[in-house]
Amino acid sequence: MLLNLGDRIREIRIKQGMSQVKLAFSIGKKQQSIQRLEQGKTNPSYLYLKEVANGLKISLSELFKDL
Repeated sequence: MLLNLGDRIREIRIKQGMSQVKLAFSIGKKQQSIQRLEQGKTNPSYLYLKEVANGLKISLSELFKDL
């Protein structure tokens, strides 16, 4: 599930033409944190996922759509 979530985040980010660096900067995180999230190497908290969704300008439900 974490890998699927990471793939979903990467897919949305790339569709928006956003780099990992830009997403990380927009939510006050390091690029490596986004990289680990997209690779499924971290188990993110609800608050972190909410920040990521906000950084991508989508809802949490959109983030989890089709997972």
